[in-house]
Amino acid sequence: MSKRRYDSEKTKNEIMEKAKMVFCEKGYNQTSVQDISLASGCSKGHIYYHFQNKEKLFVLLAQQTMQEWYEKWRVNERNYTSATEKLYGIAIHVLYNYQTPLLKSGQELAANPNSNPESVRQLYKLAIVPMSVYRSILQEGIDNGEFKPGNVEEWTTLLGTWLGGLCQLTNTHELRSLEPLFTHAIDIFLGSIKK
Repeated sequence: MSKRRYDSEKTKNEIMEKAKMVFCEKGYNQTSVQDISLASGCSKGHIYYHFQNKEKLFVLLAQQTMQEWYEKWRVNERNYTSATEKLYGIAIHVLYNYQTPLLKSGQELAANPNSNPESVRQLYKLAIVPMSVYRSILQEGIDNGEFKPGNVEEWTTLLGTWLGGLCQLTNTHELRSLEPLFTHAIDIFLGSIKK
């Protein structure tokens, strides 16, 4: 590859790194392309060239964050030998990885009536990642005989909604204090699906 392309990719990554810091510090609505330009040392033209606009840059950062969430889970998942253990493991993983630095900025973008509907759709689509993890664990449990046969899609929705609801407590409680609650939620959930 040419040096110019390598430098272009390096510049893009530097802009993303600095933009993430600015979004975390100022929030989505209060961050301007000028702020990102100043933080990254790149011209606004470079930012527009690589990302078209602030929304697309933010969505890309959110997608990257979700990919990191998933990769962390894939590493942690190796510690569990059964679907039951994985359910407890994913609950704790969700607890400790829900509050990402970009979460509040993403909520701002989604709530902003001026946001492009496609950007908002892309953010909501990120929920597919954890839901696919829940679905996979539940299906594994059915396949290996740990869980009774059932409606995996319904269970996935219930589990995702339940854990997502509990995550709202992370705004007001210390995470460690919530571990027993997340664990108890899985106890109750397993009570309805275990063989």
